[in-house]
Amino acid sequence: MSPTTYNESHSRSPILVALVAGAIIALVAANIYLYVQVDHLRTDLAKMDDSLKTGLNNLRDASSVTMAAEQRHLETLKEELEASRTQLHDQARTMSAQAKAEATARAEQLARQIEAEQAKVQQQVSSEISDVKQSASAANTRIADVSTDVGNVKTQVSATQAELQKTIADLKSVTGDLGVQSGLVATNGKELAALKRLGERNYIDIKLGKTKKPQRFGDITLLLKDANVKKNKYTVEVMADDKLTEKKDKSINEPVQFYTAKGGHIPYELVINSVGKNEIVGYLSSPKETVAR
Repeated sequence: MSPTTYNESHSRSPILVALVAGAIIALVAANIYLYVQVDHLRTDLAKMDDSLKTGLNNLRDASSVTMAAEQRHLETLKEELEASRTQLHDQARTMSAQAKAEATARAEQLARQIEAEQAKVQQQVSSEISDVKQSASAANTRIADVSTDVGNVKTQVSATQAELQKTIADLKSVTGDLGVQSGLVATNGKELAALKRLGERNYIDIKLGKTKKPQRFGDITLLLKDANVKKNKYTVEVMADDKLTEKKDKSINEPVQFYTAKGGHIPYELVINSVGKNEIVGYLSSPKETVAR
């Protein structure tokens, strides 16, 4: 071995020894640290275990207390429920008895009211029966009076009919200005009333003054053109179916005849009974049954 090699080996040995020694010391220190940490961990685990046991014991105790309290509360509720049921049952029996008493009292009151109403109705019926008897007696008297009145009316009707027949018999049928035989002609108000009651034709009263515009009577219009009081004659314009006809110098009680579409083959008749100053008075007669021409 050369002096150089020996010197290098001799110089490396202390360094290697130092490194090994340092490693051993570090390992020992690490072991000691781990041991200490493990011991602390065991201590902490032991404390935690004690704490858990204590908590579980406390929880069991609290649960036992709570269960006991709940059990006592349930028992109390059961007792209160039973007491309530008993009380309600007693009240129901009491109320039932009271209701029966009230119903009995009400029935008695209604019975008294019914008796009073029946007595009142009987009294009212008796009074009404008495009134009805009086009314029936008065009605019988009235019926007798009415019978007498009816007999009088029948007599009057018979007399009126006889007078009407006499009046009708006195009426005359003359020929009109168109050469057509007229119906019965009335010469005054009494005879016109008789014709109206006979009802064979329609009659409209005429009172026509001298005016500028025609006047309507039924379905025709009339315009007085002239009225001669001394001669009892008149002139009139007749408008029927838009057709204007002048009837000139007609005499009183003369049937002035004209045709209309409504009257058909039966003529209308204008009969003037009196001629005054600028006025004529009479009636218009038209067929009762109209036919088409």
